[in-house]
Amino acid sequence: MNVVREARKLFEENRRTTGGYQYTLPSREHYPYQWLWDSCFHAIILAGFDPESARAELRSLLSKQFKDGMVPHIIYWTPGILHLFRWGVEGTSSLTQPPMIAYAAWEVHRLDPDQTFLESIYPALLAYYRFLIEKRDPRDHHLVGIINPDESGEDNSPRFDAPLFAAPDISEKDHLALREKLVDKNTACNFDAETCMRDHFWVKDVLFNTALVENLRALGHIASFLKHADGEHFANLHAELVANAMREFLFADGVYWSATGRDYTLLRAATWGHFAPLFAGLYTSEEAEKVVRTHLLDPETFYAPFGIRTVSKRERAYRAEGYGDGFSWRGPVWMAPHWFIHHGLLRYGYKKEAADIRAKSVALLERSGFRECFNPETGEGQGAHGFTWGALVLDMADA
Repeated sequence: MNVVREARKLFEENRRTTGGYQYTLPSREHYPYQWLWDSCFHAIILAGFDPESARAELRSLLSKQFKDGMVPHIIYWTPGILHLFRWGVEGTSSLTQPPMIAYAAWEVHRLDPDQTFLESIYPALLAYYRFLIEKRDPRDHHLVGIINPDESGEDNSPRFDAPLFAAPDISEKDHLALREKLVDKNTACNFDAETCMRDHFWVKDVLFNTALVENLRALGHIASFLKHADGEHFANLHAELVANAMREFLFADGVYWSATGRDYTLLRAATWGHFAPLFAGLYTSEEAEKVVRTHLLDPETFYAPFGIRTVSKRERAYRAEGYGDGFSWRGPVWMAPHWFIHHGLLRYGYKKEAADIRAKSVALLERSGFRECFNPETGEGQGAHGFTWGALVLDMADA
């Protein structure tokens, strides 16, 4: 397989234009909508060979931004298609996703400078990150909370089992029912973050806050480039505050854990979330060495024959099978985690290990095609076909 050629072909096939907005479907058969962090990945990928489409992707994503600044995690562009979830508000969901928009915008500009584009989306970017800081941190402890596991991008990850009161062997159907019930509760409280988080689900997720730190830094770069001093100050200040708060509340036993509730109870489920902070440089060099050698490269926990397991093999919740057995984020390999880990490894100088992640990613595509996720023990593709995340290998440098 020529991965580059097939990736470009896939993006052409998954491209759609509605109401003058161009966007990319993550999968034609399974995800016939626009999704937040998927579109950010799409923009990062497209920046390398079609920057105008990358800019179009972000314009489309921001076109349905709420008045309070929130960017919804799903835009239902096509009427009449059965929605995957009952979470729509005027053609969108009422949830968000890991805030990768500023990073994507800066990457697009870095590879193909366009000041006019940055100026056109900057107010929306600033409004989104202000929303997260001001509305999703009601206690002003500088950690942003999520109100549903789906906002993490990892819908049924076992790190959310405890706050959902879910058993390790819960079925996909029952897990989805719990999350839909949570949405009903959020709807009843009008998605007010303070009330919803306090009474129903209050998780300070490692990945979400890691993405926030690195994206606030990217927002700072954008603001500096555009000479918006106030925005630059806001972004850089809160990037540091969130990073420090993660160290204070989420760090224990040498790794970062998500936390829940008013007392920040650590959710001690060993998932790839331990490695996400590498992406934002949140570990010291000594800590990173231990995380990589002791956790990432341990065949008995995360290091599998065909990639990095999203859940430690030692966890009761671990399942190698994805869709079909209902454990999509309970063990299988996903390309987005591979991308985050790859960039995190390079940040700390682990070129050999980063190259291994890339090689395993390419091998999965050559073996099973552009699938949603993969069995880490066999390399078998699972979930949706024609899934765009596989193209993230185009943004994994050979190091």
